[in-house]
Amino acid sequence: MKACNVHVMLEVMKLLILYRPESEHATAIETFVRDFQRRYDAGKKVEMQSLSTRDGAATANIYDITSYPAIMALSDDGRPLNIWQGLPLPLMDEVAGYAY
Repeated sequence: MKACNVHVMLEVMKLLILYRPESEHATAIETFVRDFQRRYDAGKKVEMQSLSTRDGAATANIYDITSYPAIMALSDDGRPLNIWQGLPLPLMDEVAGYAY
């Protein structure tokens, strides 16, 4: 009988949040990130990026983000798995579904 090798590829997810720290939605985003990290132990998977920086503006342009805040679930190679733009923020369980 031949041995059968089965390879399972797991998608690594990075959570990138684009927002303006000086805006009215900053507190909601910061609370979302803090609670998400506590609930899902995802401290290293969440990156926050200010739209006021060159990198933040470039990222918004690359992913065609037009409404803020934006939460992006990205594969390890930068491919968008899902993007939520504007308010209201998505449910944490909905976002976590891309990480697990």
